Amino acid sequence: MSTQSRPKRLSVTQIQSRKGVDKLVCLTAYTASVARLLDHEVDLLLVGDSLAMTVYGFDSTLPIGLDTMIAHGAAVVRSTEHALIVVDLPFGSMPFAPPRESSPRPAVRRSSSKAGRRWPRPSRSSSGAACRSWGMSG
Repeated sequence: MSTQSRPKRLSVTQIQSRKGVDKLVCLTAYTASVARLLDHEVDLLLVGDSLAMTVYGFDSTLPIGLDTMIAHGAAVVRSTEHALIVVDLPFGSMPFAPPRESSPRPAVRRSSSKAGRRWPRPSRSSSGAACRSWGMSG
């Protein structure tokens, strides 16, 4: 039985350590096929809520739902090995939290395989599917 060495996905810590030292390459990928093509050429891949306009033809990003973002983010994560994946959360998917309160848990998380780190279990979307990609609001 042969063992195949798999390239390691870039981590947030690795990206942060390059701040001010190296230039980072970040492109947008909404689908598995595009993500596969870009994976080894970039440091970060963004699955942005702009897919509402570019893929689905809406006039703004507002109609896109969390389940749709989760589906696209999961497809990009499954089809890549190297790039750090960042997934936008659609507008309104996170309730407003006053500054003194703790921030709400992200609806979408990326599990980590790093030994010794304990990450919260992936949350579930309204359809019940496990969410396995990172969520960023912004």
